[in-house]
Amino acid sequence: MPSYWELMLLILPVFALIAIGAGLRRARWLNQEADESLLKMVVNFLYPCLIFDSVADNAALRDPANLLMAPLVGFVTMAGGIGVAYYVARSLGLTAGRGLRTFAFAVGIYNYGYIPIPLMTELFGPESVGVLLVHNVGCEAAIWTVGILVLAGVPLRTGWRKLLNPPVFALIFAVGLNFLGGAELMPGVVREVIHLSAACAIPLGLMLIGATLVEYLGRPRELYDTRVTLASIFLRLGLLPVAFLLLAKFLPCPVELKRVIVIEAAMPAGILPIVIARHYGGQPLTAVQVVVATTVVGLLVIPLWLRVGLAWVGV
Repeated sequence: MPSYWELMLLILPVFALIAIGAGLRRARWLNQEADESLLKMVVNFLYPCLIFDSVADNAALRDPANLLMAPLVGFVTMAGGIGVAYYVARSLGLTAGRGLRTFAFAVGIYNYGYIPIPLMTELFGPESVGVLLVHNVGCEAAIWTVGILVLAGVPLRTGWRKLLNPPVFALIFAVGLNFLGGAELMPGVVREVIHLSAACAIPLGLMLIGATLVEYLGRPRELYDTRVTLASIFLRLGLLPVAFLLLAKFLPCPVELKRVIVIEAAMPAGILPIVIARHYGGQPLTAVQVVVATTVVGLLVIPLWLRVGLAWVGV
């Protein structure tokens, strides 16, 4: 069982890359004009390469239980988190138009990619990363259906269209190839190009997160709101992790999926709500307050939840 400090050393490089991204923005080496093109490259090319590299020859994903239950768990945990956060926020006095919907959306969406992927790789190896990426399809479905309906009341048919994207297409192709054993027939050069491209996805994505946060760090007083900050920490890093670990402990599923749930239990809020809140008429500052609070506190709490979860669930 890794110690608290050993787990801390695993997550420090992740947060260091976020800090590097912030530093590059401060130094004007990574300007805002580059954000959109770099984000498109990460989402539409590098991340699909990562998915393919992790899934196309993955024995764990030949188990139908992992393939079917993983996305269902992703959808239920994220949609459920949004629902819990909505009712807690309403009980605290947040109202529609003043942060209620954005708070629920931001708290419910845990970081399901850039932080968990390197942690899964270090702790459990590449097969578990493949299960994580399949799980993330359910997370995407929850975001673009339940999440968008809560945030802005966008019609369901509009949300579902967001699921037709390069990462999902890459996953479908890789899963099919994995079942057929076709990955071994691919030329070695092609596999190596995909592998090298996949290695760029997480570092570049983390640096873009750091760069995105910089514009808000210049107004530190706005980053704290008593109700939003304390409630987001309580929910995202307190109550919801307990629910995740209960699910991991008692859900009859393969060990690879239990490991995914344990990792996700420890995660802070994801960065995506900031961007989506801007686009769909939410309150971006509320999303930033949630992300900053849970990320800063998460630096100390993530290793604790990982240690508790790994020991109690027994994975």
